[in-house]
Order: sequence, then C-alpha cells, then structure tokens
Amino acid sequence: MQSAGAVEKTIDKDFEAEERRFKSFETKVERLHKEAKGYLDAVRATTVAQQRVAEVIDNFYDEASPLHKAGRLYRDATSRMDEEVRTEMDSNYRVTVLDPVGRLIGVFPDFNEAIKKRSKKLLDYDRLRSNVRRLVDKPSEDISRLPKAEAEANQARDIYDNINRQLLADIPELINMRVAYLNPSFEAIVKSQLAFNEGAFHKLDAVRASFPPGFERGLEGRVEGVLQQMRELSICRS
Repeated sequence: MQSAGAVEKTIDKDFEAEERRFKSFETKVERLHKEAKGYLDAVRATTVAQQRVAEVIDNFYDEASPLHKAGRLYRDATSRMDEEVRTEMDSNYRVTVLDPVGRLIGVFPDFNEAIKKRSKKLLDYDRLRSNVRRLVDKPSEDISRLPKAEAEANQARDIYDNINRQLLADIPELINMRVAYLNPSFEAIVKSQLAFNEGAFHKLDAVRASFPPGFERGLEGRVEGVLQQMRELSICRS
C-alpha cells in the first residue's frame, strides 16, 4: 500500500543514519571474528606442516651425516612449536580474542530484533494514521469511527516512539563502547603473534647455529654441482 501511495510512509533520517552505522559495525565485528579465527587456524596449519617437513628431513640423515644433529634439532623444534600452539597459544588466544569478540557478536541479535519490531510498529502507525486521514477527508456515517481510529493511531505512535527512542539512544552508545571493548583483544592479538614469532625465532635459530661453519656460503654452487653429478649418472645419460 505504501508503494502504491495509499499509505504515507514516515521518513526518519536520524534513525536511518544510526541503523547504517549499526549494520556497518556489525559487519566489521563479524569479519574481525572470522579473520581472527582464520589466523589461529593458519598458525596451526603452519606448525603442523613444519612438523611434517621436519620428520621427513630427519629421515634423510643417518648419525654419520654432518647434518644429523641439525635434522634432529629441527624435528624437535617444530614439535615444540606445534605443542605450544595447541596448548598455550590456542587457549590464551581464545580467551583473550575469539571469546570476547564472539560475546560482542551475541549482542547483535537483540538489536536486530528491536529494529525489526520498530519497523513493524512503524508500519502499524502509518497504516492507522492513513486511516484517520481518510476518515477526516471522507467522514463516516458512524461518528464513533474517527475517535476510535485516532485513539488507535495515537497508541500505535506511542509504541513506535518508545522503541525508536530506545534504539536512537542505545545504538550510538553501543558503537561508542567498541574501542574500549576491543582494545584488550587488539593488544592480545599483537602479543600472541609476538610471543609465537619470538619463540619460533629462538627455536629455529638454535637449529641454524648447529649447521657446520660456512655451510650457507656457496650453497647455490654446491647444489648445482651435486645436481650435475646426478645428471651424469648412467640412467640419466641413457
């Protein structure tokens, strides 16, 4: 009926602006939760992949190999990294990042339900108000219809106004609290990444230190030399 012009539609630009802010905030928080969880999943996948690579590499070297110690240290380092992610980092990250952001997301359904209720009550008010206007323009033979319609429209307006005022007050307050609420989680994200990377650095640096002196120098040339020897094998030349 509003599309056909039979019922006048109330325009509330203030509320529309707040609703857009709320929807934008909701989208950003949901994305934050998704990406934060994706980071934890990625770290888990990385440490698992490192551990698998290390297990394979360790099997290449026997005790007589100069890199036997390095292979064993690398396997042990990746194993500790994976264990720390699954125990310490996983638990701390959930408590300080994922759970708080998830609880914030849990507030949104109440606001969305209130917005839906407001919309329905506004439709009721617009319909009843249009009914009053029609009775004014074309009075009914039943003189009681107009006062009754006006009373119904006033009641609908009061219900709508109450919900509208509550949303106009609560939405800005919710959005204004976002920084104070998310600050600890942001700090936790940075500290957890720092702790993981520092731990990984120290563990892998210990592996690097176990390589023979000068091992890194001339690496490309040595690799190419061995590869050429492989090419010269009888099977490769046949």
